[in-house]
Amino acid sequence: MKAVIYARYSSDNQREESIEGQLRECKDYAERNGYSIVGTYIDRAFSAKTDQRPDFQRMIKDSAKKLFDTVIVWKLDRFARDRYDSARYKNTLKKNGVKVVSAMERISEGPEGIILEAVLEGMAEYYSADLAEKVVRGHTENALKCKCNGGSVAFGLMLDKEQHYVPDPLLAPIVLEVFERYAAGETIKQLCMDLDDRQIRSIKGNRIGFDTMRRMLSNRKYIGEYKYRDIVVPDAFPAIVPKDLFDRVQEMRVKNQKASARHKAENLYLLSTKLFCGKCGSAMDGECGTSSTGKRYNYYKCQSAKKKQGCHKKAISKEWIENLVVKETMFKLNNSEILNSIADAVLQLQGKSNPTLPILETELRQVNADIQNIVNAVQAGMFSKALADRMNQLEAQKCDLEARIIEEKIAKPVFTREQILCWLERYRYLDTSSRKQREWLVRCFIKAVYVYDDKLLITFHYTDDIKTVPLSDAGRATVNSITNRSYKQANGGPNADNPNVLRIGSAFGFLISLEKYL
Repeated sequence: MKAVIYARYSSDNQREESIEGQLRECKDYAERNGYSIVGTYIDRAFSAKTDQRPDFQRMIKDSAKKLFDTVIVWKLDRFARDRYDSARYKNTLKKNGVKVVSAMERISEGPEGIILEAVLEGMAEYYSADLAEKVVRGHTENALKCKCNGGSVAFGLMLDKEQHYVPDPLLAPIVLEVFERYAAGETIKQLCMDLDDRQIRSIKGNRIGFDTMRRMLSNRKYIGEYKYRDIVVPDAFPAIVPKDLFDRVQEMRVKNQKASARHKAENLYLLSTKLFCGKCGSAMDGECGTSSTGKRYNYYKCQSAKKKQGCHKKAISKEWIENLVVKETMFKLNNSEILNSIADAVLQLQGKSNPTLPILETELRQVNADIQNIVNAVQAGMFSKALADRMNQLEAQKCDLEARIIEEKIAKPVFTREQILCWLERYRYLDTSSRKQREWLVRCFIKAVYVYDDKLLITFHYTDDIKTVPLSDAGRATVNSITNRSYKQANGGPNADNPNVLRIGSAFGFLISLEKYL
């Protein structure tokens, strides 16, 4: 019987070592009971009170592929601590021909086993709920006394012997200085750079970065406020920052965040890292400027031209070039022949991306052929101890190969042609006026865009074709022909006769995008 092991530990009071113990006990159980382990699923620091566990969900999904017929857990509470989830997913596994067994809990197959399993699951759920209630009760008692409930202590604070917060005499002045300087107009970036220059580090010894500084500026503990769930105690301990200064900083943070959000929305450069100068090959970066009338302009400019290193490529309009690239890509996706060629390329690449699986399958076919030859020999009256020994060796080898093939399939799932086409079809109906959907489109399909004075070269992730679009004829861009030239051919460089320059790397890049979004 083929089995997989599911192991899990919670984030509250268990460690990585508990996984090793679970796996050891499950493997011992499998060996004693004749199970062949073909894979393991492990969720680290996930509670069983929720079914949102990555490897757990992957195991449930894989059960439909008939790769295994048993799931071995150390105890049933590793599978779930919620009776509804437990019954629901066990029923799903049962429909797929898979059962769940416990390595440490002896549960019979008869009616009494059903009762015992229900009792164990109920006890696990009760334990979980009771433990959570006790933890909350203990934390609430601490909160009423304004004591620390665990976790890291904020920069500038420390704990006294009774676990109350008090200002750190060395670091508290730095916190006050940060608030005063931010209120005076300094940015978070400037503050982080200054603290770094002064070798001031966080409690954990790391550099104080943007996120740490942002949390520091919004931490109400610095005004002496204690908070735990619904319990809020003002002036619970000595304040580091005066209340009026803290409020001024919060007002400035809101204004700065709105300004930053507007700036990002206005200056999202869709082709960043993908747009290149056709003259010198340098990247073209997003820039913005303001005219004498106060109108704001966004454009892409060649790095070499910007640094005056010999290139004289003019800047191009951000909106124009982005709209043209998006339009050309959507035109591609509405061509059924192109979608079918993409699907074929991905299917072919999947076979190449896992060289182990074809080898194992070839070995298995050979072993099956050898077994059949021995069966034919026995049916013909040729039987000997040597044949029997050879048959036993082949059967063991077959079992091992089947297990290894299943392991490969679990580790590297393969998409069908229908799944690939279904995924590609979704992109036909993107709303190109949506910023997020334009980002998806460009990230998935566009490899690079090269801009010349009279044309662009748009290279796509799935092929070595280069799309040539005259800049002077952008309105009729969708009717231009595709030239079957490699990037090196287009640029007149060496090795221009190699047609696979883009196909090799770009097809692989497309496959990575498929595994991520399918």
